Amino acid sequence: MLKYPRLFEPLAIGNVVFRNRLFSAPQGYYNVGADNLPSLEEVAFFERKAIGGFASVSVGDCMVDSKTGVHYPYLIRMEDPNTLPGLSAIASAITRNGAVASAELNHAGMYARFIKDPGGLSFGPDLAGDASARDSGPAGGTLYGPVYDADGKYGEVEAMSEEMILGIISKYGKAAAWAKRCGFNMVTIHGGHGWLLTQFMSPFVNTRSDSWGGSFENRMRFPLAVVDCIRENVGRGFPIEIRISGSECKEGLYGIDEGVKIAMALDGKVDILHISAGHHEYDDTSIITHPSMFLEDGVNVKYAAEIKKHVKTPVATVGALTDPAMMEEIIASGKADIVEMARQTLADPDLPLKARLGKDDDIDKCMRCCVCFTNIGAHRYLRCSINPSIGRELEERNSVTPQRSRKRVLVAGGGVGGMQAALSCAKLGHEVILCEKESRLGGILRCESSVPFKKRLEEYLDRQALRLSRALVEVRTGTEVTPDFASSLQPDAIIAALGARPVVPQIPGIGGAGVIGAVELYADPSKAGDSLAIIGGGLVGVELGLFMAGLGKRVTILEALGALSLGAFGMHTMALLAELKRLGLVVHTGVRVKSIGDAGVSCEGAGGAFTVAADTVVYATGQRPLRDEAIALSGCAPEFHMLGDCIVPDNILAATSAAYTIAKNVGRM
Repeated sequence: MLKYPRLFEPLAIGNVVFRNRLFSAPQGYYNVGADNLPSLEEVAFFERKAIGGFASVSVGDCMVDSKTGVHYPYLIRMEDPNTLPGLSAIASAITRNGAVASAELNHAGMYARFIKDPGGLSFGPDLAGDASARDSGPAGGTLYGPVYDADGKYGEVEAMSEEMILGIISKYGKAAAWAKRCGFNMVTIHGGHGWLLTQFMSPFVNTRSDSWGGSFENRMRFPLAVVDCIRENVGRGFPIEIRISGSECKEGLYGIDEGVKIAMALDGKVDILHISAGHHEYDDTSIITHPSMFLEDGVNVKYAAEIKKHVKTPVATVGALTDPAMMEEIIASGKADIVEMARQTLADPDLPLKARLGKDDDIDKCMRCCVCFTNIGAHRYLRCSINPSIGRELEERNSVTPQRSRKRVLVAGGGVGGMQAALSCAKLGHEVILCEKESRLGGILRCESSVPFKKRLEEYLDRQALRLSRALVEVRTGTEVTPDFASSLQPDAIIAALGARPVVPQIPGIGGAGVIGAVELYADPSKAGDSLAIIGGGLVGVELGLFMAGLGKRVTILEALGALSLGAFGMHTMALLAELKRLGLVVHTGVRVKSIGDAGVSCEGAGGAFTVAADTVVYATGQRPLRDEAIALSGCAPEFHMLGDCIVPDNILAATSAAYTIAKNVGRM
């Protein structure tokens, strides 16, 4: 008897049977070459989700019009005939593993940044025969949409002509036909998050006065024409999914009532109504589209549930869904027929297989740390903090581990890096001893165990500890690894993952009463007074401030740099800034802390000297790598490795990635 019978009930739509109700939602893949053609790495990335048991795997950001609709330069161009072998390989990799392959079709409309950016080249000659199309788009990079003028964010937007509208509708149909030719079994129309279809459907954005705008019927004319054109090109029985925002979740944009009307207009004309939420152009609603760690699990299910009351077409929900028990309840209670996941497929692409086997405690749940988004923005490839194999799927698939002798490996340090190193070494057949100085595995991150928005982190640490208890690893807690101790074990290899310790800033008064380090306060929140001054506006200081503000404390953050040090390209940064505003924290940047005294914290800023009164002063001013302690172990074994914060303090992704790789290198010679 299956633990989750509703989740694993097959679903027949048209000529396709989905093996369960768990779909891998559209995700783009941006690690491509200058030709923007699908690569072998991309094939392996999407195949991994199918191997993990998802019923459908959707390839995101397949652009239907490269001359007017591209928002980034490195997206799949469905007009390019050279995509045939790559897209065919992706579709084959998905379908031969038992999943339905879907291509997400999109047009950016008035947010086609790449077309607008000076010097941006659109994809060369179009298939209609325009051999001179290698420019920055029509009219030298003009943005087009259903409006005569947008909000000025990207300059003036020109209304699409009738001829252009009909041409783009036709391109949706041709793109769908191309997807079908390449072997895809379904297409997903992106009609949400602010892209072109949303722009036409929106009563706030679509300001046209012709038959393509104004009334609800006219605003729906374009998306319905797109659906009809696709149907004409793919035929009956070929599933068409459409993703819409049930609500755009922002004043001045549409809400759930309009979302219901849109869904009802599409009911019976598409095969799946995929109900998302939000709008990608506004930070405060983009972090609802991609729910932050500050939002509850399944935060957007309510939109799908409301729409399902009014339609007969199967409804899919998406957003902050990681728990099979919650997913089962969603299906069983009739809130939705399908559950879709995106970031969760990175954290654990095997979720369907594990859930079917009842191995819930082995499912890695997305922490919503948004490191995946950060890496896309910074490096244009996907990584996951807790799954070091993501982005390395081709390497994993093709790797052949050479036959090596079994080594005795000592891992010094039981934080995230040490635990991953021990697990990876054990998996490769080595004899592993893991030693941790504290009484509990997890390292310095255990101090955040009482932080509500970090509950997934605590669960991850517990899950890694559980895996170690089940693996062939000897775990010794309360054990400090000194050179003498390490030598006594006679290891063949040592992996030093000793971590780092907080830096105490040299500020007059730092040793006084009421002054405490961030780690100590995280571990014991009762030590905080009613008002706090936090010295340090990095990730540790800001998250601590939010935690304290959530407990009702008055918080002021003091940062020496001109801005908070939260990192670029961050969806998590957006969420942090939104929470700072919501909770009313006071932030001073560009300030120098001069001293700490009974009156509070004396500071110097651009406007002169000032004092911040506080019952408790907290320092969150960085960490000192335990580098010397690690280096002291280097002569205690023939093979020696260091990883994680004892080299340079960094994030979970850096630690787990290094641990995963170093384990493969143990015993290489």
